[in-house]
Order: sequence, then structure tokens, then C-alpha cells
Amino acid sequence: MDKMEVKGFLNQWKGKLKERYGHLTDDDLKYEEGKDDQFWGRIQQKTGKAKDDLIKWLRDQG
Repeated sequence: MDKMEVKGFLNQWKGKLKERYGHLTDDDLKYEEGKDDQFWGRIQQKTGKAKDDLIKWLRDQG
């Protein structure tokens, strides 16, 4: 997944992630330019899911 794809879908994904994983905070979902690994690392740590699994789930959500 490239950076533009992450940025393009980020607001939509934040809502879906919060619905599915209610314990995620705005800080957990904060995206900073050039810090993709940190972004996905926080989400993986909080959900216990692998990045690829999260991305697949998000894409399946439409």
C-alpha cells in the first residue's frame, strides 16, 4: 500500500477502525507524513492484527 492510498482513504478508514475497535483513540489513528510504519505499528499493537489483515479488512469494507 503506498502513501497516497493511505492518505486518500485515511478519514474513511479511521471511522471504520473506530467502529470495529472501539478502544482506538484519535492519537492511535494519527497519521504523520513519512511515518507510515509508526501509524500501522500503533494500530497493529492495539488490535493484535497484522497490517496486511487490517488492510484487507478495510478494503473489504468498501
